[in-house]
Amino acid sequence: MAARLFIERGYNRATLSDVAEKLHVTKPALYHYFPSKEDILLECYRLGNESIRAEIERIDAGGACGIGKLRDFIRSYARLMATDHGAILVRVDDRELSPGPRAEVRGWKRAIDAAIRRFMRDGVADRSVRPCDERAAALVIGGALNWIGHWHRPDGPMSQQEIGEQFADLLTRGFAASALGGSG
Repeated sequence: MAARLFIERGYNRATLSDVAEKLHVTKPALYHYFPSKEDILLECYRLGNESIRAEIERIDAGGACGIGKLRDFIRSYARLMATDHGAILVRVDDRELSPGPRAEVRGWKRAIDAAIRRFMRDGVADRSVRPCDERAAALVIGGALNWIGHWHRPDGPMSQQEIGEQFADLLTRGFAASALGGSG
């Protein structure tokens, strides 16, 4: 609820009273669990990050080739971006946080970027991905995926699954070493 409220109204315009009202609890009850609005925002970020971190671990354990890992990551991340916990990662600026929590969130974002780059390197090493600038590739993939959090609407024409499949296809086709897009 808080994530949706922060996305709809903006972090600065949403109050703890608004959050408590949406959750059908009193403001003191909310303070029992979260000492501040920033703590709620950080928890929203954390939930989104935990989802993608779990997906990265699953992908790493899966044993697919590099392009397969990349496709699987893109599918998972695209689906996450089509949720409130994904959208909040990109719709609410981490500069709203104080320095400590901001550094924590930015560390999570760097880890996601590092995973994309690692999947690219794995693909180049196993020849399922054509050689390319992994930094540029990660920026293209990350930028495209993060933008989903800005335009996706739950009542829109594409489901989370459809978004994941289309983005996986579109974003890996140009990196794939074979005409068929590699295996995976």
